[in-house]
Amino acid sequence: MGSQTFNGHSMVGTLERVLVCSPHTAGWNDPTMAARWKELGFLHPPDFTQAQAQHEAACHQLEAAGAEVIHLTPSPDLSLDAAFPHDASFPTDHGLIVLNPGKANRRAEAARHRDFCQGLGIPVLREITAPATAEGGDLVWLDSRTLLVGRGYRTNAAGIEQLRGLLAPTGVEVIAAPLVHYEGAGFCLHLMSLMSMLDEETVLVDLPLLAVETVELLHSRGLRLVEIDREERLTQACNVLSLGRRRLLAIEQNQRTNRRLQQFGFDVRTFPGGELCLNGGGGPTCLTRPLLRD
Repeated sequence: MGSQTFNGHSMVGTLERVLVCSPHTAGWNDPTMAARWKELGFLHPPDFTQAQAQHEAACHQLEAAGAEVIHLTPSPDLSLDAAFPHDASFPTDHGLIVLNPGKANRRAEAARHRDFCQGLGIPVLREITAPATAEGGDLVWLDSRTLLVGRGYRTNAAGIEQLRGLLAPTGVEVIAAPLVHYEGAGFCLHLMSLMSMLDEETVLVDLPLLAVETVELLHSRGLRLVEIDREERLTQACNVLSLGRRRLLAIEQNQRTNRRLQQFGFDVRTFPGGELCLNGGGGPTCLTRPLLRD
């Protein structure tokens, strides 16, 4: 890594610097915080020991791929969801956009990202403000000048308009992508639950749940669509993190989708995510907030 410490505008460049938040930091070992598991949408009470071990395995894979792994420090404002830091902030080439999550318990987390990243020397470009909401899981770079934004229960129309107005002067086009209702507002369905960029030409998709106009957009850009195994939908098969240079980080439980990715020539690296990812509803991308890609 050179003198540059942050950027954005890519989901597939070589990952060089990444922010994570361990279950310990997010309070999974705190009985009072863990007692909120049901209201936060977890499937069952968190098993801290297992989740922490799985997080350490994921971090090991990130470091083995050459990334500098930076750990968010504890704060009383964090909740169990903080273990999935992708949603609270959004780095760009021009600074950090502090998001305003649609899930109310995460809004203080966004402010924590702001302060922590400023301490890393990353300037704040802007904060998304109410009534606008926006979460990182809905923001997908198709290329360095095209941002696809999921319009759903976590990112609203006002959030998309704020992002559009903010990024237009930098030459970025923001395109809204409607999301389906699926199982309702309580079920966290981000755009990145349905698609993950693997490299500049390839995207992993849960095709039946993508809107027609989104599928047509991907085809119009000449992108190759790789479908997940549909029986692995509920185990976060579509949530795969690109490490750059055709290397991917995936949950080991999704064996059929992972084999399919290998057949398309990708180096798939895995970690056990049964407790960490599947209980909290966040995959490898959710566990990370990339800060710098080459």
